[in-house]
Amino acid sequence: MPIAVYALTAGAFGIGTTEFIIMGLLLQVSADLGVSVSTAGLLLSGYALGVFVGAPILTLSTRKLPRKTVLIALMAIFTVGNLACALAPDYWSLMAARVVTSLAHGTFFGVGSVVATGLVAADRKASAISVMFTGLTAATLLGVPFGAWMGLNWGWRAPFYAVAAIGVLAMIILAVFVPSVKEKAEPVALGDEVAVLKDPQVLLGLLMTVLGFAGVFAFFTYVQPILTRITGFSEAAVSPILLVFGGGLAIGNLLGGKLADKGLVRSLFLTVGGLALVLAASAVAVESEIAAVVAVGLIGIAGFATVAPLQMRVLEKAGSAGQNLASSLNIAAFNLGNALGAWAGGFTIDHGPGLQAVPLTAAAITVVGLIVVFWSVRLDGPRGKLAPRLG
Repeated sequence: MPIAVYALTAGAFGIGTTEFIIMGLLLQVSADLGVSVSTAGLLLSGYALGVFVGAPILTLSTRKLPRKTVLIALMAIFTVGNLACALAPDYWSLMAARVVTSLAHGTFFGVGSVVATGLVAADRKASAISVMFTGLTAATLLGVPFGAWMGLNWGWRAPFYAVAAIGVLAMIILAVFVPSVKEKAEPVALGDEVAVLKDPQVLLGLLMTVLGFAGVFAFFTYVQPILTRITGFSEAAVSPILLVFGGGLAIGNLLGGKLADKGLVRSLFLTVGGLALVLAASAVAVESEIAAVVAVGLIGIAGFATVAPLQMRVLEKAGSAGQNLASSLNIAAFNLGNALGAWAGGFTIDHGPGLQAVPLTAAAITVVGLIVVFWSVRLDGPRGKLAPRLG
């Protein structure tokens, strides 16, 4: 794999850390800023909605700029936003800073995915995406648990200072290792790029992504209170358990890339269906300490095994004219799913059966995503109907 792909991984690590770090800090943030746990959980939703709005706007507004320049500028926005998070005096200031930080997210992963796939042979494109997204898994494996540990020992602001430093380092790595490639052709006309949104298969691909990751984050946003209030772990135990989740993400991310390279449609059924099963089983698993840890790891594997197949499905259906926008929109869809999941989990806690039922809510959302996979494959025609067997 070219070293430039690993440089993109460094940027992904920084962005992934700042997105997910709040989940290990919910109890500290809620106590310090005087808000409920479910309200603190909306800091993830606010970030995710910022990605959803910012991804298409920044992608279209930077479409004529060199991709390397765009990537470095986005990391600069990310760095400033994290400093603002660390300095936020109250909840709404923190929310605003999170939204500013999020603006870089969707376009970075969208443009980065296109750059990564352009650096490798056709039969390694999904694997290149999975390597770049390994930055997200490393963020969860290392960044989020370390951030939770820092928050427990030095307050919730300390991790945001650390992430801002990661942003500076990522900018340097991108500047050194990502090649400055002169575009071979004029940028695709704006109308042609936006026309991708008229394709029902692209829209269904985006919907798969929203629902799949809504399931993951309905559970994972509230993993700290689930582990402490239901399973019975101490707050100090949450950080090492998050390491298990991160290890699962690393395995699942690479597994998803290999499955997608061997058979894209089959990989969609396997990964989204597997995620629904694991989430449903976690409703029982969280009653036992050992089973809960295993479930957290399996959710990590199943959740991120969907990443490369979902991203490749959208890129495949978008065609060359709309790949930049479609790729960024799919990252936005991941984050809309994050926001929907955080909201659904919070609604279940505050207005539904309670924290105990969050895993079942997560599983139900993912089952709807699996139904969308069946719908989309059916639209592919006769080969699509046989795709789970043929790949």
